[in-house]
Amino acid sequence: MKSFLKMFLASLLGIVAGSGCLIFILFTFIAGAIASLASFGSSDVEPVAIKANTVLKINLSQISEIVESNPLDNLLSSSKEDMPVSLTEAVRAIKKAKNNPNISGIYLNVEHIQAGMASVDELRRALQDFRASGKVIVAYADDFSQKAYYLASVADQITLNPEGSVSIMGIASSTLMMRSALSKLGIKTEVFKVGTYKSAVEPFILDHMSEANKEQVQTYIDGLWHNITSTIAEARGIEPDSIRLIAERGEAFAPAQLFVERKLVDTLLYRRDIKGLMAERLQLGKPEEVNMVTLSEMVNQPEVGAPISGDAISVIVAEGEIMPEKASLYGGVTSITYDLVDKLQEVAKREDVKAVVLRINSPGGSAFLSEQIWREVKALQELKPVVVSMGDVAASGGYYIASAADRIVAEANTLTGSIGIFGLVQNASELASRLGVNLDIVKTSKFANLQSGGLAGLPINPMTDEERALIQRMVERGYRTFLSRVAEGRNMTLEQVDQVAQGRVWLGSKALELGLVDELGGLSTAVEAAAKLANLSEYRLDYGQTSRNILSELLESQSSSDFVARLKYSFMSPRERELLLLLERQTASLGVQARLPYEISVY
Repeated sequence: MKSFLKMFLASLLGIVAGSGCLIFILFTFIAGAIASLASFGSSDVEPVAIKANTVLKINLSQISEIVESNPLDNLLSSSKEDMPVSLTEAVRAIKKAKNNPNISGIYLNVEHIQAGMASVDELRRALQDFRASGKVIVAYADDFSQKAYYLASVADQITLNPEGSVSIMGIASSTLMMRSALSKLGIKTEVFKVGTYKSAVEPFILDHMSEANKEQVQTYIDGLWHNITSTIAEARGIEPDSIRLIAERGEAFAPAQLFVERKLVDTLLYRRDIKGLMAERLQLGKPEEVNMVTLSEMVNQPEVGAPISGDAISVIVAEGEIMPEKASLYGGVTSITYDLVDKLQEVAKREDVKAVVLRINSPGGSAFLSEQIWREVKALQELKPVVVSMGDVAASGGYYIASAADRIVAEANTLTGSIGIFGLVQNASELASRLGVNLDIVKTSKFANLQSGGLAGLPINPMTDEERALIQRMVERGYRTFLSRVAEGRNMTLEQVDQVAQGRVWLGSKALELGLVDELGGLSTAVEAAAKLANLSEYRLDYGQTSRNILSELLESQSSSDFVARLKYSFMSPRERELLLLLERQTASLGVQARLPYEISVY
């Protein structure tokens, strides 16, 4: 019996050891495969040869400052049209197409583009520049979303599917109010804020938007709607009121022929006929004579005449919420962390960099980290010129870090301002009472338990008036600091800043009038301003990182839990990723914040 047990245990141990070796070998193989895939990117692809009569096909569904790429998708996809391209890369690719004699036009297909209005403006300006060179742009859609049509209105000819539509419907902004739901759960939100218009706290404490909040929202969506209708009207040679009437009458649901009659569309065609239309516009005999190149392929074309050495202007992208740590366990979310401090310190030491453009696309976030980044921008600005280029949004903490720059450039449709501070503390005392739970505390001093958790990490003892006063004073101190930073950077008094602050959100066009920005324009405008400040006539642009590789983030995991979470994320669909990250964001608003509550979508 003993010999049997020895043999059994020895065999079992051998199986376990063998399995362990196989698992180790398998893990090593997978890690190696992931590392190989992670190193694969669009930048490694050889540039395609561009023949005469080539058309650049722009097929974008989503565009951002920093794009997320998954080499698995690139490996398995037979099409290169959907390979992600950053906003900076897209603008540069359009410029390359303009300067390439073999490219005769652009086929624009951006039916349901997901991007902020300022990003669309940047792209639209690049297309205007392309068209000004004498080359043709044809836009097509099965259905134009409002934002897609705004972009497509730059084209020489707009074509629509005979069964399609143009969704000119206006702009609406909605806020999900949660006070009653939290009350039913037995959770009360303690709010500390400075600023009449600082409305990020309202969903937790009100059932309806405050009148001040409705006023500011109405003001900037009216301004945005005016910019959209006037721009489309100018491009199409019609009156802005005729576009507003289309929205008022609900004609977005009308037959396609109506959009031809309203002069929004030139031609009704099926997608299969677009190549024939391009051949006709380019005065070619057959559709087969039209060659196509994708935007991602154009990105890899060399930039003719661009210097590769010498003085540089560094473009640093700061995108996402401002938070001390990475935004998500899963990766996949761009955020502004202490990494930005490191980047600013590194570029300050580089002798070849003569000026810096800080591209900000952020609703804000941590007030404390905003102050730390402001200090680094200020220190950099004392060494070399710093120009801020605002993207879709540069508000609250995003404006905080911008205020130290020599010059601020914003798009007319940028959301900015929101100069204010708030703090949220969720209290579960009523929920604890319902459950029969009580937190008994022994402490050494009066406020020792102020930050202690009780139920699911939430305090369950009600705050005292004295405790509330302590936190409110801290928030007010943060607001005064914020005002002083803006006053110093914009050469204004504290009183002048306070008049345009109070947490109020402004469009870039209004911010220019108020002195919060210096000039309207995009990234190229900011680069030109930086070159002028640095007295540079010739320079190269160092764009840094504009893409993020999912598998590279996987290999950079700090723990096994990070690795497993990010591995799951890499195999999720875009919709699954969106829902997962939306759930994560709901817990990101506690603590003292300088953050914008709005995400405006122009459908």
